Amino acid sequence: MIKKIVQAGEGTIVDVRTQEEFQNGHAANSVNIPLHELAQKISEVKKLKSPLVLCCASGGRSAMAHNLLKQQGIECYDAGSWHNVNHLQNQTVNIS
Repeated sequence: MIKKIVQAGEGTIVDVRTQEEFQNGHAANSVNIPLHELAQKISEVKKLKSPLVLCCASGGRSAMAHNLLKQQGIECYDAGSWHNVNHLQNQTVNIS
């Protein structure tokens, strides 16, 4: 499901790392909402194009973000590392 969303550009990629980490590299077209700010920005998050694909450095913070957003009724998926998302974006879509 994550692969389809990312490759079709159907939702929003949300990187929950710190702003400094995000500035050092991130998946194309992703938005940065650090995990420590996420609970205070739920109304902003709800305005993003869904479903949300969550990522971070290794998967720990995106898993926490996933749990928080699911409790708020927000459709989201945990993609783990932003490198995983970047890889999916760079794959060619095989249509058969």
